[in-house]
Amino acid sequence: MDVLHPRCAGLDVHKRTVVAAARLVEDGKVNKEVRTFETTTAGLMALAEWLSSRAVTSVAMEATGVYWKPVWHILSSVGGFELVLANALHVKAVPGRKRDVSDAAWIADLQAHGLIRASFVPPREVGELRSLMRTRKQLVRERTSHTQRIQKTLEEANIKLDSVISDVLGQSGRAMLEAMIAGESDAKRLARLASPRIKAAPETLERALDGRLAEVQRLLLRVHLAQIDAVEASIATIDRHVETHLDPFRTAVEQVVTVPGMGVRSAMAVLAETGIDMSRFPSQGQFLSWACMVPRSDESAGKRRSSRLRPGGNWLKTMMVQCAWAAVRKKGSRFAALFERLSAKRGARRAICAVAAEMLRTIYHMLKDGTCYEHKCLSLHRQATPQEEAKRLIRRLARIGYVADIKPIPTPAPSV
Repeated sequence: MDVLHPRCAGLDVHKRTVVAAARLVEDGKVNKEVRTFETTTAGLMALAEWLSSRAVTSVAMEATGVYWKPVWHILSSVGGFELVLANALHVKAVPGRKRDVSDAAWIADLQAHGLIRASFVPPREVGELRSLMRTRKQLVRERTSHTQRIQKTLEEANIKLDSVISDVLGQSGRAMLEAMIAGESDAKRLARLASPRIKAAPETLERALDGRLAEVQRLLLRVHLAQIDAVEASIATIDRHVETHLDPFRTAVEQVVTVPGMGVRSAMAVLAETGIDMSRFPSQGQFLSWACMVPRSDESAGKRRSSRLRPGGNWLKTMMVQCAWAAVRKKGSRFAALFERLSAKRGARRAICAVAAEMLRTIYHMLKDGTCYEHKCLSLHRQATPQEEAKRLIRRLARIGYVADIKPIPTPAPSV
């Protein structure tokens, strides 16, 4: 097998140490050197100096949690190395030879022959936006979790507030919760705090608010509301920071929001995962495969054994599925037509994943070509061909007891 990188190194990165195995081809012979360095800044700088002293030109490492990121940043800042980040599943070592040194040497051997497929490492601006948007999503989940705990606490006190108002933390719900925390227990007084826009009748509100709230439950409500306020303040801080640093992505966001189902926040979350440079992906198929939005390849003896989506890409995949549900509610769009056509055959779950993949494919071409989405109103069902329509009519005649023998109308000869 041809050697593409005669002077390369493989890194086995851990939390406290990194094992480096240099593979050097000199005078037709392969020499291997192995060193272990600390993952402190001083230790990583020593690693960079050691690699430079061996004239290493290519360095490969596994994507192990977040531990690879400091190593990547320091080696890229030093310069002079071709850095390759490998998926751990793609460089799995030979069974029975699992050691740190052998792992590093195995990665070096694979890189020397060009057998490692490099993973996508976003630029600094995209990486920062990705960290912010992922943290924002985690905070939103945490806020939802505290809201559910508030509902659980109210249910324990036999207060059915979430049964009569849609948003427990809305204007009316928040006023009632604060009054409960302050010690108010009269259902009529609590019902008067409801906004006139609440559809529930005052009598219904009084019955829902007639419960027995203990002192411990009031304390829990106070704690959860304080946590929600803190989380919302953190979300607002992230939103302000993203807005002030959105200039590199502003044009791309304006393009993506034209797609049905995509808002500004969801567009930023998608761009934080994919980046705005689609030239990294040679084709739309490879882009969707990287995003884990296509069925995995599992075929044996000519039979396809599974059509489930390949696991991975959870941040992007979940966001696209959420946007797909919003897109299919837009009547007349091609995403709604696709969902209606596929859900009847394969079910809503598979259909919504297909819509999410189609939306991501659309975003890929928009970012690659620098265009915006063009709305096209489509019917929910595909137009049948003349042959299909003829077969349908014959089957209909057969159901009512007739047999038809049809012949195509001869094409008239052109007049001279």
